[in-house]
Amino acid sequence: MATIIDGKQVAAEVKARVAKEAQRLGDELGITPGLAVIIVGNDPASKIYVSNKKKACDEVGFYSEVIRKPEKTTQRELLEIIDTLNKRIDIDGILVQLPLPKHISEKAVISAISPKKDVDAFSPFNVGKVMIGESVFLPCTPAGVMELIKSTGVELSGKNCVVIGRSNIVGKPTALLLLQQNATVTICHSKTQNLAEVCSKADVLVSAVGKPNFVTADMVKEGAVVIDVGINHNEDGKLCGDVKFDEVEPKAGFITPVPGGVGPMTIAMLMENTLKATILKEKSSAKKAAKKQ
Repeated sequence: MATIIDGKQVAAEVKARVAKEAQRLGDELGITPGLAVIIVGNDPASKIYVSNKKKACDEVGFYSEVIRKPEKTTQRELLEIIDTLNKRIDIDGILVQLPLPKHISEKAVISAISPKKDVDAFSPFNVGKVMIGESVFLPCTPAGVMELIKSTGVELSGKNCVVIGRSNIVGKPTALLLLQQNATVTICHSKTQNLAEVCSKADVLVSAVGKPNFVTADMVKEGAVVIDVGINHNEDGKLCGDVKFDEVEPKAGFITPVPGGVGPMTIAMLMENTLKATILKEKSSAKKAAKKQ
């Protein structure tokens, strides 16, 4: 019987850590971290995500600003908003809620955000930093995955880790972060042969494939750490992950539930990235002030 990894509890610990440091910044320097979130259109899921991010900002003592724009907003208008936010001293992090309407290029929008305020870590600059092991900001969901694995106490060095999924947002960066912890990493995808056999040898299995109940017991090694990144709906419309939980849980050593696993961690790590952005900005300002003296 697996130990359930409580994402809500781990996320609460991260947010408590962030809140404590944010309070220190306020008390000692009079600084409040600021996050701006832009949402274009009326996607119901996006509205919920944005609401949750604003709630998290309130919990940790950040200033937050939600900019809501209609579906018909042009790419030029959106880029102008981002340019303004890039220049604002009270905004440390900028996040554009995805997906965007089809007439707006996500690539152009992400690239327009200053790397110093790219708290999603989606920009080519920050992705490159992650690649070479010199990251300023870690992508939020992969960072959350790593925090959950850390909470188990399992040492990653030398372990066999398998990541199912090769997306730029989750699969690839998660594999890189595992590699940086000296794990031996295999990335599996739709063209992988003998998928079940490959997965069944993993000490740590991370599924980010986006298919309900995709991972079954025959794909899981006895005692493995199983991290389910998937957020799906089954045939009955019930929220579920990529992992067939009832079947896999008795076999795994540790497992994340859906909901309540990786989901809460993504927003917690966003708060941590915003705090980092604030601290880096303050250090940069202090250096500039010192040079002028």
